Amino acid sequence: MGTDYLGRDVLVGILYGGRATLAVGATAALLSIFIGISLGAYAGYYGGMIDEVLMRVTEFFQVLPALLFAMVFVTLFSPTLTTIALAIGAVSWPGVARLTRGEFLKLKQMEFVTAERAIGSKNQRIIWCVILPNALAPLIVSATMSVGVAILFSAGLDFLGLGDPNSMSWGLMIGASRDHILEAWWPVTFPGVAIFVTVLSVSLIGDGLNDALNPKLRER
Repeated sequence: MGTDYLGRDVLVGILYGGRATLAVGATAALLSIFIGISLGAYAGYYGGMIDEVLMRVTEFFQVLPALLFAMVFVTLFSPTLTTIALAIGAVSWPGVARLTRGEFLKLKQMEFVTAERAIGSKNQRIIWCVILPNALAPLIVSATMSVGVAILFSAGLDFLGLGDPNSMSWGLMIGASRDHILEAWWPVTFPGVAIFVTVLSVSLIGDGLNDALNPKLRER
């Protein structure tokens, strides 16, 4: 794959930079899923004023330009891998929250939930031990999609120079070599291909999980 303008091996950079890129993507996705499921579960289960307040908060974050908000967050704090993961996770949870709320609104009317209430189960047990396990199928698919989105966000921040300069990543490799793309295309192209293949693979995994966990699709 050649070398970049500083003589650094591009293949080694892709292999080494994959650690930081995938770590940020997975961490940001986990944070996004945690926030989204927590807010969506309480909003869908309790309804009323709690639902109104949590959904207004969700809509506020949903209308914000996610990349711009992440850029401001990273700029205000030191651009480390942890800060980048927190910034991406903090702006990418509204979709998960809405999906979780919809599942809880549907499932809380089911007979098995009514039976749990009848035997005196507390709300927390019903939310986390009864309804959530039955709502996991679409949420697992959403989690895989969140990993791909987080990887793209991380690459975008690194490309704009807002990533951790001390950690090699695919976005940083593209950003560092963009001024020399007319003389040497490979230091930009190969990291871009790595991002494309990784995000595509994660998306295909999500589609496969959707087929495996959806009973209607499984029958086909």
